[in-house]
Amino acid sequence: MPDYERPAKPPPSYQQEPQYNPYEQKPFDNQGFAQQQHEQDPELGQNQEKWNNRPPMPTPGNTFEDTFKLENPVYHDIPFTILFIATCAGFLVVAGISLKSYHSHTSYSGTSIYGTNSLTLNGNTLILLAFVIVMGLVLALLGMVLAYTYPKQFIIFALFVNVILGLGTSILYLCLHYYSAGIVFLVLTCLSAWFYWMSRHRIPFSAQVLQIVIGVVRVHPYTWIVSLIGALVSGAFAALFSATIVATYLKWNQNDSNPNCQSGSCSSAKVKGILVFVFFAGYYISEVIRNVIHVTVSGIYGTWYYMSKSDQGMPKYPALGAFKRAMTYSFGSICFGSLIVSLIQLLQTGLRILKQDALNSGETCGAIAVTVIQCIVWILNWLVSYFNHYAYSYVALYGKSYLDSAKDTWHFMKYKGIDALVNDMLINPALTLYSLFVAYFSALLAYLFLRFTKPAYNSDGGYYAPVVAFSFLIGMQLSNIMNSVIRSGTATFFIALAKDPEVFQMSYPQEFEEVFRNYPQVLQKLQQ
Repeated sequence: MPDYERPAKPPPSYQQEPQYNPYEQKPFDNQGFAQQQHEQDPELGQNQEKWNNRPPMPTPGNTFEDTFKLENPVYHDIPFTILFIATCAGFLVVAGISLKSYHSHTSYSGTSIYGTNSLTLNGNTLILLAFVIVMGLVLALLGMVLAYTYPKQFIIFALFVNVILGLGTSILYLCLHYYSAGIVFLVLTCLSAWFYWMSRHRIPFSAQVLQIVIGVVRVHPYTWIVSLIGALVSGAFAALFSATIVATYLKWNQNDSNPNCQSGSCSSAKVKGILVFVFFAGYYISEVIRNVIHVTVSGIYGTWYYMSKSDQGMPKYPALGAFKRAMTYSFGSICFGSLIVSLIQLLQTGLRILKQDALNSGETCGAIAVTVIQCIVWILNWLVSYFNHYAYSYVALYGKSYLDSAKDTWHFMKYKGIDALVNDMLINPALTLYSLFVAYFSALLAYLFLRFTKPAYNSDGGYYAPVVAFSFLIGMQLSNIMNSVIRSGTATFFIALAKDPEVFQMSYPQEFEEVFRNYPQVLQKLQQ
C-alpha cells in the first residue's frame, strides 16, 4: 500500500526539518540536485528577484484559507465578473421570454414526445434510469480500480486499441472508396503509433502519476463528489440551453404561421442576432461552470500535496475552502479565461454554419476554404483550452489574477510543457477509451432492458433509439466525472512537483524515488 494511504504512521514535519527551506534553494537528498539544475539549464534559478517575489509556501492551518494565505486578498479581474453576470442576466431574460412564448403556443410548436404513444415517467422508466445510473457508477468506479491497480497495463492497452481503431477506420474508408478520409485517418494513425512508440519510455512515469492521482481520490472522495455536483449543474444548464435555442428560434423566426410574428416583431436579422447571443452565453456559462469545478478540485489536490504529511495534517473542509476561493477572489480570473475559449467556440459554430451554407449552395471552393479555417481554429481552441487547464491550476494554488497565472503557466510550459504534454497524451487516451466503453455498455444495458421488459410505450420499438442514446450520454457523463478529477489532479500534481519537488520527496520518499527513477527531470526544479 502506498504511503499516501497509510495514515497510521506519524507524518514527518517538513516545517521542522532543517533541509526543507525552499527559499534557501538548498539541494535535497538526491545527489547533485543543484548542480544538475544549473548544468542542464543555466537560466533556471538565475532570476533571484522573481524567486524572492514568488507566492508564500502553504503553511499548516485549520482551514483552506489559513493554509493557502493570500498576501493581498483582492478580487481579481472584476470587469470580467461583471461581464459574466450581465451575460447570465441576459440569457435568463431571453430564456424566460422564449420559453414562456413556447409554452403559450404549443399548438404551433407541435406535439412533443408525449403524443399518442406517450413515454410517461412510469415505474418501468424510473427503474431503467436507476439501473443505468447505478451501472454507470459501478463501471466508472471499476475503471478507477483497474487504473489504480494496473496503471501501466491500463495505458498500454488503451494506446494499442486506439491505434487499432484508427487503422480499422482508415481501411473501412478505403474499402468504401472514400479515399480522402481513408488517407487522412491512415496518416493520423501512423503519427499516433509513431508518437506512442517514441514515448514508450515515459509510460512508467505516467502510470505512476495516474496511480498517485487516483490514490488521492480514494483517500479524499470529496474530489469525486465535487465533480459529480458540477456534472449535475452542467447537465441542468445544458438542458436549459438546448430548450432556449429551440424556443428562441420558434418565437422570432419569420414565418406566416408563427403567431408571434403577427405584430411584426419577427425578422431574420433579429433571430440570428438573438441566437448568436444565446450560443455565446451558453458556451460562456458552461465554460465557467467547468472551470470552477477544475479550480476547486485543483485546490483540493494542492492541499493534499503540501499538507497531507505535515504535523497538523490536512485542513478542515478543503473542498469548501477551495470552492469559496474559486467563487470569490479567483472568480474574475475564471471568467477571463473562459471568455477567450467561449469566443473561439462561437467562432467555430459560425464556421460550421458557413460551411453548411456553402455546401448547400454548391460552392465547393468556399466549403474547402472554410474547412481549412476550421482546422486552424480547432487547433487554436485546443491550444487555449490546454493552456487554460494548467493556468487555472496556478489560480487554485496561488490565487493570482488570470494574466499573472498565464505568465507563470507560460514559464512552466517553456521548461516543462513537453513533459506535461507527453504525460497527458499517454493518460488521456486511456481515460477517453474507458469512458466510451462505459457509454457503450450503458447503452447496451438500456437496449436489453427495453427488449426483455417490453414496456407499453415501446410496443412498436419506436423508443429504442432515444432511450439508448440517452443511456449512452448518462454513461459517458458519469465516466467523464471520474476523468475530470484525474485530469485536474494530474495538472496540479505536475505543477506542484515542478515547483516544489522537495515537498513530495520529504512527504513520500519512496514514491519520490520511483518518480526520480522514471523521470530524472524532476530534479530540474522550476524556480519562478
